[in-house]
Amino acid sequence: MACSAALAVTGLAVVDAPAAWAAGPNVAYTANAGSNNVSVIDVATNSVTATIPVGSTPQGVTENAAGTRVYVTNNGAGTVSVIDTSTNSVTATISGFSRPAGIAVSPDGTRVYVVNVTSQTVSVIDTSTNTITGTAIPVGTAPFRITASPDGSRVYVANQGVSPANGTISVISTATATVVDTITVGRGPLVLKSNPAGTLLYVANQVGNTVSVINTPANTIAATITVGSLPQGVAVSPDGSEVYVTNQTSNNVSVIDAATNTVAATIAVGTGPVAAAFNATGSYAYVTNFNAGTVSVIDTSTRTSVATVTVGTRPYDIAPDLVPPPAPVVTAISPTSGPTTGSTVVTVTGTNFTGATAVTFGGTPGTGLTCTATSCTVTSPAHAAGTVDVQVTTPGGTSATSAADQFTYVAAAADIDVDVTAQPHLGILVPYLTYTLTARDLGPGAATSATVTASLPPGASATNLSTGCTTATGTVTCTYGPIANGTAVNKTFRIPLNLLSLGHVTVTGVRTASAPADPNAANDSASATCTVISIVLATCP
Repeated sequence: MACSAALAVTGLAVVDAPAAWAAGPNVAYTANAGSNNVSVIDVATNSVTATIPVGSTPQGVTENAAGTRVYVTNNGAGTVSVIDTSTNSVTATISGFSRPAGIAVSPDGTRVYVVNVTSQTVSVIDTSTNTITGTAIPVGTAPFRITASPDGSRVYVANQGVSPANGTISVISTATATVVDTITVGRGPLVLKSNPAGTLLYVANQVGNTVSVINTPANTIAATITVGSLPQGVAVSPDGSEVYVTNQTSNNVSVIDAATNTVAATIAVGTGPVAAAFNATGSYAYVTNFNAGTVSVIDTSTRTSVATVTVGTRPYDIAPDLVPPPAPVVTAISPTSGPTTGSTVVTVTGTNFTGATAVTFGGTPGTGLTCTATSCTVTSPAHAAGTVDVQVTTPGGTSATSAADQFTYVAAAADIDVDVTAQPHLGILVPYLTYTLTARDLGPGAATSATVTASLPPGASATNLSTGCTTATGTVTCTYGPIANGTAVNKTFRIPLNLLSLGHVTVTGVRTASAPADPNAANDSASATCTVISIVLATCP
């Protein structure tokens, strides 16, 4: 077993992501055990842009999903360095570890898990205080690397064991901080990595030159794949379709087809490759070459090395949690409706909300966003009436639409006030009465339409109707288009007079329909009565 190599480990963390995944620029971080520093690589230019001093013999490196912090285990110093990626400087040094090696950050960024080689335990860091929390968790013999499941519910530790016995994987429940299962794998398991779905775990067994594929729901071995000589590092592509395994003494990378669990290609790299990582899109992979002090850049579409970057001395391992966190899922919203003017405070419930950057309503961002891992509170923006999907965007992506995320914008109610007025037009030739039906919007919202129906006296007929009005026996019906809040629209018609029209001529107008809903029925009708004494004498109020 290559113990000497395993105990001189550094790390590489790659960030080449859209803003939804990482807040910082497109960079990679390599921990250099021989030079006690971290190299910052600009992956756009494949050049080192900064070198950050850390503790003695840095062995592991990981980055939170937000791209704001990098954590480095310093094996020789027994510490963890915390790097602020905005300044590329160490902002905290956490002590209390025993030969720390592997390191992994939880998907929500609240916890960092550190393997203590000497004490054969895992320590947990609270990232809000940068202190160790709780009691160290005992694991197997000779633990080395660690990875977190994409949903953050499990942490897996590779225990190399004592040759010639096979090694094991300790399965830790993050809820209880206890080992809940132990899985036997090949000889000398060193590095392990989960697929994005969290259903498979790939373990590089350096002594047996194999990769164990673990079915994580059952915690059983699904396949064993033979790779190159002294496999040291594992990386899973963001879509889960390929697994890259670095073979230290073969000076190459085995490409595993995840669908068939077979080696589909072998890629030559530098001397002593020990770690690999994909960028967020899977278009490039980065391999640390331990002996050469370089990083090979692989174009995954052609499976060839296209660039070599010189970094610090003895770059080695990879932080095993570079797959973007799982996408958020919306399971409920409350309330499920609000006015078109917006300003409704909505609570969105679901999972994987940590680091949420936006909540949109039909594509329009809400305001005043605050989130936990399972809940977001946001104020709805203004939007046209109708039903929209409320979607949450986090470093893991944007939630898929579903019936559970639907929010209905309801137009503000419009109170239609109906009024009827009349005016006589008398004379010997063509006497008539003019009636005016008024639809007035008292708000608070604008009316998109309204209908007022007027009932006529027995035997009366209507003529000279305004546009939008029709008549039938004993009635006149007028339709109104949009009516702004605080405005009124008039419609008129005539009732001809004759010798039989003497007496009271009463017309009653009633709102029979309107949109949006009318909240006040008390003013939905009105009447006007004219008193006809003769065709040349009539009074109207």
